[in-house]
Amino acid sequence: MTHNTVSSTARLLGAGLRALLVLTLLCGVLYPLAVTGVAQALFNDKANGSEIKDASGRVVGSSLIGQRYDLPLKGGQESPAPDLKWFQPRPSNGLGTNSVNTQYSLILSGATNRSGDNEELIRWVKDAKAAVVKDNSTPAYKVKPADVPADAVTSSGSGLDPDISPAYAKLQVHRVAERNGLGVQEVEALVADHTTGRLLGFLGEPRVNVLELNTALRSLTRG
Repeated sequence: MTHNTVSSTARLLGAGLRALLVLTLLCGVLYPLAVTGVAQALFNDKANGSEIKDASGRVVGSSLIGQRYDLPLKGGQESPAPDLKWFQPRPSNGLGTNSVNTQYSLILSGATNRSGDNEELIRWVKDAKAAVVKDNSTPAYKVKPADVPADAVTSSGSGLDPDISPAYAKLQVHRVAERNGLGVQEVEALVADHTTGRLLGFLGEPRVNVLELNTALRSLTRG
């Protein structure tokens, strides 16, 4: 190998190393810092996971992910019973459990993937409707099967839908009021305050974020 060849190879290696360092600095350090800085400055809430905080400032969850409100699992039960002092979310029949990496207790989201005429799905819906009628009826307020909206008895595609329809939230008002010793009108006002309308007036459907609603309910009952 001649001296000129060695020199050319060294220059190429040096140029390649400088290019690697520059690209690493630009793409691996400066660009991520710039994107993170812009996100924190302009979209702080979304950049941090759309966190929901309670009255004390403690993070209680994300507005993008639904939560369950259940009683502790008792012996002999396959699934825990709902804690009826709270507003209940949509069913989550699509959720599965992690069977691959069993080191972690993960919940996998997903749909039930059952057709509308599937016998098991029909049984789930009928059982869910009967439970909604029973759980939400009080001595002064009786729920009719026809009053139960679809989202009260069907899960979403992910099983983690954080929202319910205003109709389902209103159906739960009397039960929540009774269980927490509150007035019905007081709880109705709470639902109204946490009802979000259609985006731009015509996109999507009105909705109520269950975690936000229950966080406000907790503050109200402690107040």
